[in-house]
Order: sequence, then structure tokens, then C-alpha cells
Amino acid sequence: MTETAADKRIPVVDYLVLGDDPHLVANTCRSCGALYFDRRNACARCGELEFERKTLEKTGVVRSFTIIHRAAPNVPVPYVSSVVELDGGGVVKANLVDAGADPEKIELGMRVKLTTFPCGRDEEGTEAVAFGFAPA
Repeated sequence: MTETAADKRIPVVDYLVLGDDPHLVANTCRSCGALYFDRRNACARCGELEFERKTLEKTGVVRSFTIIHRAAPNVPVPYVSSVVELDGGGVVKANLVDAGADPEKIELGMRVKLTTFPCGRDEEGTEAVAFGFAPA
């Protein structure tokens, strides 16, 4: 079966892996275990030079959040920007989706799970896919 442009999906960040089981990956220092989402020449924690890719857990807890009421044109507001501490290690900033924007209904320590969603399509039909976290 051939993939057409209309069937093509690409992640908006290179540390989001799509497919049947979407997940995040990080570069982990082989010496001290520090995690990085971007490419590194050396570990900022210990200075070592060797890294390996690590699949991160898809669940975690909200450690911080803010409700955004002003954004760039064509970005719907309000939305919730959060910092999620992943089970098994790693911290990532992502939007909290499917939770509304009422601060009384969002709690620090709230359990969340990774989710993906389309966030755009180019003129050739390729769909851009973003990630966020939804209440678990």
C-alpha cells in the first residue's frame, strides 16, 4: 500500500514518535542519566559525550500550570500550559487538553496521560501532529 500526501502525518517536534503507540523520546546521558529533548554534544550535568535514546512514560503529574488568555493570531484562548513530571523520569512542557481552562478544576499533582492531536495541514495534505496531556 502506498502512502499518499493526504495520509502523511509528521510530528511538530522530533521527540514525538507517531504510529500505533505515540510516545516521547529523549536523549539520556549514558554516564549520569540526565535527559534532554534536544541534541547535545556533551551532558550539561557531567560533561560526558555519549547519549542514547530513551522512550519516556506516557503518564505523569502536573507540577505547574498557567492559563493563557492572550496568544498569537489564530490560536484559540484560553488554554492551559503545563509542566508535566513524567512517571519514570523526565519533565516536559505541554498544553493540558480536554480539561477546560477553569483553574478550580485543574490541580497540582493531577494525573495526566499523553495525547496527540492534529494542529495543521499543509497545501499538499500533510498533517502536522502535536502532543499534549489530558486528565488520566
